[in-house]
Amino acid sequence: MVKIEILDQKDTRSGFGAGLLELGRRNPKVVGLCADLTGSLKMDAFKNEFPERFFQVGIAEANMIGLAAGLATGGQIPFTGTFANFSTGRVYDQIRQSVAYSGKNVKICASHAGLTLGEDGATHQILEDIGMMKMLPGMVVINPCDYNQTKAATIAIAEHVGPVYLRFGRPKWPVFTKPDQEFIIGKAWHINEGSDVSIFCTGHMVWKAIEAGEILANLGINADIINIHTIKPLDTEAVLRSVSKTGCVVTAEEHQMNGGLGDSISQVLALNHPAPLEMVAVKDSFGESGTPNELLVKYGLDTVNIVDAVQKVISRK
Repeated sequence: MVKIEILDQKDTRSGFGAGLLELGRRNPKVVGLCADLTGSLKMDAFKNEFPERFFQVGIAEANMIGLAAGLATGGQIPFTGTFANFSTGRVYDQIRQSVAYSGKNVKICASHAGLTLGEDGATHQILEDIGMMKMLPGMVVINPCDYNQTKAATIAIAEHVGPVYLRFGRPKWPVFTKPDQEFIIGKAWHINEGSDVSIFCTGHMVWKAIEAGEILANLGINADIINIHTIKPLDTEAVLRSVSKTGCVVTAEEHQMNGGLGDSISQVLALNHPAPLEMVAVKDSFGESGTPNELLVKYGLDTVNIVDAVQKVISRK
């Protein structure tokens, strides 16, 4: 198992804020919109440096998406910001009709995703957003794993012409990717070469998969660990290359089992290379209030759950 070192502890939403500020300095067409959560989305630095390119719309998320679509029509590159629940569930109709249907160049940037939102509870912990967004034709869906990758992804999506859903989180989390990394949309990051099992992971669960890989190595199991930061378009070549070598798969995500990364991987397997699959994800349940780590443990998204899933899927080969 390749040793992955923790460089720092930072929240991924701060990576978004840093990336947006850098984009603002690079590209005068980048504009920011926020629905009354500027501090939570770490958009303050952009707002302060480029006040003429920042729009505080208040608690009016549907209006924000409409404004973003109009700005995109006028040649700007709008980045919208609010919690993931409000970025998708509250405004799905506006995203579908005003952004996706016409292929508008809008970047929907969603913080506080998944269970790790924590104490705010089930009403704010959306676990369905990846499924909702990936089903929209033409929508790119990105779920980076740490501060540095979120910053790199934020910068990269400005170069992509078309709608993008960028998902990130609230809690401080291990930083383990390079600060000068190249982020390529649709290109998976191969973390560890292994031959016994393929672990496809995304978002906060990438670090949990790395921890699981170390435990598995001590048990004599060599895991092929791949960070699927871009869920759509999926790097099917990387998926099939790994599975053809290992013969079994575990997916790990902070999302409902239905509609998430596991669903996407299973479709690739069913169509191209059938293999045993176990999914580490939320099993048809809403969340609740609690600390991020307490919730990950309770809902089966901890390191030990990945280890258990690996041992189970290997037994099914």
